[in-house]
Amino acid sequence: MRRVRTVPKLPARAVAGHKGLFGRVLVVGGHEGMIGAPVLAGTAALRLGAGLVEIAVPRPILAACLSITPELIGIALDGRGSAADKQRLARAAEKADAVVVGPGLGQSPPTMGRVRQLLRVPKPMVVDADGLNLLASLNAWPKDIKARAVLTPHPGEMERLGKLIGREQVPEDEAGRIELVGEAARAFGQVIVLKGHRTVVSDGERVYVNDTGDSTLSKAGSGDVLSGMLGCLLGQAMEPFEAAMAAVHLHGRCGEIAGRQWGRRYPLARDVIAALPEGMGEGQSAQCSEM
Repeated sequence: MRRVRTVPKLPARAVAGHKGLFGRVLVVGGHEGMIGAPVLAGTAALRLGAGLVEIAVPRPILAACLSITPELIGIALDGRGSAADKQRLARAAEKADAVVVGPGLGQSPPTMGRVRQLLRVPKPMVVDADGLNLLASLNAWPKDIKARAVLTPHPGEMERLGKLIGREQVPEDEAGRIELVGEAARAFGQVIVLKGHRTVVSDGERVYVNDTGDSTLSKAGSGDVLSGMLGCLLGQAMEPFEAAMAAVHLHGRCGEIAGRQWGRRYPLARDVIAALPEGMGEGQSAQCSEM
């Protein structure tokens, strides 16, 4: 595989642009007890510049979600996998420029149906968290998927996905992680982001090893923030591998900034989102900057 070291620039933002030009993102996730995950993903997408973000969550938690970030647009699901739910998701996915599926989703039978439905949508897509766990139980999903997806597993999720290609363990050394991610990307036909210290990104032909980030990011919700950032960039028509590189790099930078401000022990995932403006502007004229 060819190793890529230069992070691409982010999409230009026209001075006279309107929200319809900057990407419409759909986040599908959430269940009782996991209200924060879809909100963090949606908020991160908005903060990075998405023009409009919808969150599709079960009706009982929708009001709480929107009370945290009122700029989000809510889609209430009944959570039973009903025909009405499928129609709501189909309409929202059709309008979206990118879809993020998985943050706080849970693993109930109706959520399995949602994942299968969304895999058939020919749109750029981020699959994270419980979306990945559900994929790992569907042996035939690489043949059925129509989405141009970026899968963002942590090592435990990667281990479950790896069993579909006969890999039982996730190596700890960098060379082994690169080999595994490249093999998985080729087998699944999608971009893989193996999260961790020095996150590895590959589309099977190219590989990028991230050099930003530290233990500031080792908090619940950090992965949801990354998913939302990536959804934003996909919604702005970045090519999936380049979008994944840029999102991972910028996410790490914002983690470092939050760590400097608060100390590595203390920042929350929301502090990583709050660091995005500084992360975009701090010494990145050649990396993760706007054109």
